[in-house]
Amino acid sequence: MTKNFHRFFLLATLSFSLAACGSTTETSTSKLGDSAAAPVAQETTIRVGANVGFAPFEFMEGDQLVGVEIDILTEVGKRLNSKVEWINTPWNGMFAALRAGKFDVAIAGITIKPERLKELDFTSPYYDNDQGLTVRADSGIKSVDDLKGKIVGVAGGTTGHQWAEDNKEKYGFKDIKLYNSTQESMMDLQAGRIDGELHDIPASEYYVKDKKELAVVQRIATNEKFGLAFKKGNPLRDEVNRVIDEMKKDGTLASIYKKWFGKDPEKDGSTVTILPVPTN
Repeated sequence: MTKNFHRFFLLATLSFSLAACGSTTETSTSKLGDSAAAPVAQETTIRVGANVGFAPFEFMEGDQLVGVEIDILTEVGKRLNSKVEWINTPWNGMFAALRAGKFDVAIAGITIKPERLKELDFTSPYYDNDQGLTVRADSGIKSVDDLKGKIVGVAGGTTGHQWAEDNKEKYGFKDIKLYNSTQESMMDLQAGRIDGELHDIPASEYYVKDKKELAVVQRIATNEKFGLAFKKGNPLRDEVNRVIDEMKKDGTLASIYKKWFGKDPEKDGSTVTILPVPTN
């Protein structure tokens, strides 16, 4: 990550805007604005709470906001003839801010879970996900079976965190250390303060691609599905879901997927298949 990215990520919640335009087959970007607080949304504005720093879904590239979900929401804004306003929000405060109406939709590679459906509404899934185990390349660790007596790092409140807690006794983890972000846990992994890191596998693979000292050694099947999250009862969910279905039908979501992951999505996966809106 660039120095500019790290400076941005450490700032308190910022907001910045992008007029949604252009094709998502091109790079969709947003420059940082100067405002330190989100302005009141206008009727034609979709306010998006984004956990900036979660590459490749939403992250800074120089002074540009880019990523899978940035492209998706930019295209949604275009098709709904709406401006998109991005509001950087820490993961651990994302759902509370959404319920409080600080923004209209939350993105952060959010897994659709029964407990979340009790408090939030989701679009139909648009991405299938598993967890990944990242270790130091010279550690000799090949899988979670090798983590007995060792320290595992996870971002708090994530599926990786839940999986680690559920399997701590089975695999004999010495401890589970919680972090606010993947960047923090990966830095501790590099420094030798933890022995393995569990996180969404696309984010892990993206993070280590230019770091030879780290390696993703195992894919852990958790069979997750990502969706866009809304406050309960927000009618915007149905409008956005209609656009998501359109983007599946016309191949736009598949194009965004290929742009960021370098391959076509699975033919029967959530990125291309029209699925029902999840309910509790």
